[in-house]
Amino acid sequence: PFLPSHEVLPPVETLHPGARPFGQVSAAPYGSALILPISWAYLKLMGPTALRTATEVAILNANYMAKRLEPYYPIMFRNDNGFCAHEFILDTRNFPGTNIGVMDIAKRLQDYGFHGPTTSWPVVNTLMIEPTESEDKAELDRFCDALIAIRGEIREVQEGIADPDNNVVKRAPHTIDVVAADTWDRPYSRKKAAFPLPWLTSTKKIWPSTARVDDAYGDQNVFCTCPPLSAYSIDDLEQ
Repeated sequence: PFLPSHEVLPPVETLHPGARPFGQVSAAPYGSALILPISWAYLKLMGPTALRTATEVAILNANYMAKRLEPYYPIMFRNDNGFCAHEFILDTRNFPGTNIGVMDIAKRLQDYGFHGPTTSWPVVNTLMIEPTESEDKAELDRFCDALIAIRGEIREVQEGIADPDNNVVKRAPHTIDVVAADTWDRPYSRKKAAFPLPWLTSTKKIWPSTARVDDAYGDQNVFCTCPPLSAYSIDDLEQ
């Protein structure tokens, strides 16, 4: 009886007398109709041989990255032989002497040109990294280099070299508007903020579009950025 309902198209199971629906959980009443067809098409297009190869490469990539990163971050949930499956979890819960957490690392990755991986799942304040089979070794190394460099930036805070709050990790990401502004009042350089590794150059840099935001506030205060309903009036459409 405890099923989600829908404001416009409530499922019939939520309408009988004994039903006690707890509200709406999705904009689409029946979920995504493409989930199963996409998976089916992927399997059919790959075939058994290619699918096995892709799986093996994905597992190999994840274990290669975990091995490279284990001197810098604890790796969670590996088997008795020290291996993981197609993904692995970095433990970012404990950096003594700092208040740096998983979201700070995810935001700092944007300065290195990477979208942060899954955060705080399945363990709070951890990073779940799933490289898949589609990335080559150079790209895997580039991502590892970024995380290793960020660990060095965290160590600067631990050693008292960087300010506990006003540092390159806690103030990330750095947009082009911030870096190119006439004034710069931060204790680290613009170069350290935007070009921390040699392969980050002005011609190869992917700039984050938004600086630091309050994620929890944004999740709890959703607002629409589309035009108001009045913009979709019949008169406007005819014009």
